[in-house]
Amino acid sequence: MDSNPALCAAIANHITTTPQQRITFAEFMDMVLYHPEYGYYSRDALKIGFKGGDFFTSPNLCSDFGELLAEQFLQMWEILGKPVPFSLVEMGAGQGLLALHILKYHQLHYPDFFTALEYIIIEKSPTLRQEQQQRLQDFPVRWCKFEDIPSNAIAGCFFSNELVDAFPVHQFILETGQLREIFVTTDKNEKETCLSFVEVTGEPSTPQLAEHLDSLGIDFTQSAYPDGYRSEINLAALDWLSIVADRLQRGYVLTIDYGYPANRYYNPRRSQGTLQCYYHHRFHDNPYINIGRQDITAHVDFTALERWGEKCNLKNVGFIQQGLFLMALGLGDRIAALSYQKQPLSQLLQHRDALHQLLDPTGLGGFGVLIQSKGLDNTEISQPLKGLTLPE
Repeated sequence: MDSNPALCAAIANHITTTPQQRITFAEFMDMVLYHPEYGYYSRDALKIGFKGGDFFTSPNLCSDFGELLAEQFLQMWEILGKPVPFSLVEMGAGQGLLALHILKYHQLHYPDFFTALEYIIIEKSPTLRQEQQQRLQDFPVRWCKFEDIPSNAIAGCFFSNELVDAFPVHQFILETGQLREIFVTTDKNEKETCLSFVEVTGEPSTPQLAEHLDSLGIDFTQSAYPDGYRSEINLAALDWLSIVADRLQRGYVLTIDYGYPANRYYNPRRSQGTLQCYYHHRFHDNPYINIGRQDITAHVDFTALERWGEKCNLKNVGFIQQGLFLMALGLGDRIAALSYQKQPLSQLLQHRDALHQLLDPTGLGGFGVLIQSKGLDNTEISQPLKGLTLPE
C-alpha cells in the first residue's frame, strides 16, 4: 500500500512515548491529516478535483454554487442593516475556488456589498493557504487564525463547506453492552519492513464521550444495538463551534456538510459508523492503509451542532438539504435559463450536468445545510432567509 513511511514512523514514535503505548483514534486521525510535515493536508502534492485528486467538492463543479451562496450572504447583510464591514469568514477554504466565485459575483453584481465586505479565510493547511493566496491575489482577502480574532469581534457570517467532516473523531465500540473506546497501537509484522497499526479497545479516554451520547438521548442499553456496534463522536466539532460562537458578535453561522441528525447517525442498523477514506476518487473504510496519502472523513452529527450551539448562545435558524437550499436561492431558474444560452452544446450539457449534481439527493444535493444565528433582535430574526424559504 501507498503509505508515507516518515509519517508512519512519526505516529509510531508518538505511540511509544505514551504511557499505555496507544493513542486515541482522534489523535491518529489528527496526525494522519494534519501533521505539519507529512499530513495529508500538508503535503505539496495535495490535489482536490477531478484530475489527479482524491475527491471533489461543489465548487469544483461550477461557479453556480458559490454564486447562489453569495445571494444568501447579500440578504444576511441586508437583514443586519448593511453593517460596514460585513465579515465573511470562510473556514477551511480548500483551493480558494469558493471564495473566488463569491467575490467575483459580488464585485460584478453587488458593488455596494463588495465594498462593505471583509473576506477572511481561516486555513490550517499551509499548502492550501499558498494556493488560495495565489488564486485570490486580485481580491482584498485576509488570512488569519482564530487566535487573531478577538471575542465578539465579527458582524457577518462564519461559514464552511465540507470542513467539519475532516475533524478528528473518537471511535467507540459496544462490548457486552458497555461503551469502550477504540485506540490505535503499533503492530510490527515480522514479514514486513514497514510499521502497521492495529486497534485495541479500552475504557474511554474522557468522560465527555458518554456525556455527549447522553446529551443526545442515545441509549446503548437498548437491545436494538448489537454487540460490536461501532461509531464516532466528533468532540473537535464542539470545540470548533465554541470558538466560532465566541468570535461572532452578531450574524450567522452556516455549515454545509454531509451528515445526519443524531437519531439517524446512531441508528442501530448503521452498525459500523460512517468513517470513510478517499483515495483517487474511490472510497473505502480502512484508515490504516495509504497513510498520509488518503483523506479520512466521518459524517457530521447535525443534532450535536444544534444542541451545542444553543449552549454557546447560537440560535437554530434552520436545517435543510443542500439541493432544496440551492433551489430556494434560484438554482431552478439557472437550469431553465440554460436553454436560452448561446454556447457550444458540449458546454451546455456539461453545465447542466453540474447543476443537476448539486441537486442530486443521493449525492451533493443530500448534504445538510445548518444555519445558526447570534445577537439578532426580534425584527431581524423574524425575516426568513431565502435559502430556507421553499416555494409553495
